[in-house]
Amino acid sequence: MSNPVFDRLNKDLDKGYAGFGRGPQAPTAPQYGQPGYGQPGYGQPQYGQYGQPQYGQRGPADAMSPQSMEDLYQQPSAGPLDTGRLTVDDVIMKFAGLFTLMLIAAGATGFLLAPRAAATLILPAILVTLGLGLFIAFKKSVSVPLIVLYAVFEGVLVGGVSRVYGSAFGANVVTTAIVATLSVFVGMFIGWKTGLIRVTDKSRRIFGMAILGYMVFALANFVAAWAFGANSGWGFFGFGSGMSILVSIVAVGLASYSLAMDFDSIDRAVAAGVPQKYSWLLAHGVIVTVVWLYLELLRLIAQFSGRD
Repeated sequence: MSNPVFDRLNKDLDKGYAGFGRGPQAPTAPQYGQPGYGQPGYGQPQYGQYGQPQYGQRGPADAMSPQSMEDLYQQPSAGPLDTGRLTVDDVIMKFAGLFTLMLIAAGATGFLLAPRAAATLILPAILVTLGLGLFIAFKKSVSVPLIVLYAVFEGVLVGGVSRVYGSAFGANVVTTAIVATLSVFVGMFIGWKTGLIRVTDKSRRIFGMAILGYMVFALANFVAAWAFGANSGWGFFGFGSGMSILVSIVAVGLASYSLAMDFDSIDRAVAAGVPQKYSWLLAHGVIVTVVWLYLELLRLIAQFSGRD
C-alpha cells in the first residue's frame, strides 16, 4: 500500500479491470455436455440476424453514395477525448483546479486568522480530511463533490499548520518549505520521466510497506502529542532532536518517492484507457502526496531553524 487512491487503481489495473477500455465479450463455445455443444456457428449471428441484411434487403453500405463513403474514410480516427478515455491533460486540469481551491482555503486560514485561532482548526481539519480521504479512496464510484470538499479542508489544514509554524519560527520557514516542495515535485517528475528514478513492482511493494509503517508511527505519534502532550506536544521525540530530524528525513524521502509512484500510476491509467472521470481521483491522489511532502518538509526545516 502507498497512496490509497493509487493503490486501489493499481490493483484494478493489475487484474485487468473490465471497465477499463473493454467492450462486451463474445460468448465462448459450450463444453461437452452443455446445451449447444457441436452446433455450428455458436456465438456468431445467423444469416438475416443482427448486423446482416436479410435476403432482398439493402445493407448500410449499399445505402451510402461513393462520396459519403469517401468522406467517412477520410475522417481522422477517434482519439482518447472522442472515446471518453483518460488523458494526461485531464489530470493536469483537474489537479490545477483542486490545487487552486486548496490554496484559496489555505490562504484564507493562514492570513486572516490569528495563530491561536488557526491552531484550533488543525485537529478538526485532520479528522475531516482523514475520514473523507478514506471514504474517497475506497468508494467504488468517483465522487467529485467529496473530492472538492476534501481540497477545501486540506487547504484549511495546510493554512493552519503554516500559520502556527510561521508564527513560531518565522515566515521564512514557510516560504522555504513551499520552494522546497515545488523543487522536489519538479525534480521527481524529471527523474521519473528520464528513467533516473524507476518505479517497479518490487519498489512499489518495498516503499508501500515502508509508507504503511510510517503512517502507523505517525498516527501513534499524533495520539501521544495531542492526547498526552508528550515532549510538550511534539510526540515521541523532542522537537529538533537528532532522532526527530532523522524521522523527518525518512518521511521526506518516502513522500518524494511516492510522487514518482503517483506519476507512474497516472501513466499506467492513461495507457489502460480508463474512463475520463478518473482524472478527478488521480488529481486528488497527487494533491494528497504533495500536501504530505510539504508538511514533512515544513517540519524538517523548522527543526533545523530551531537549532540556530
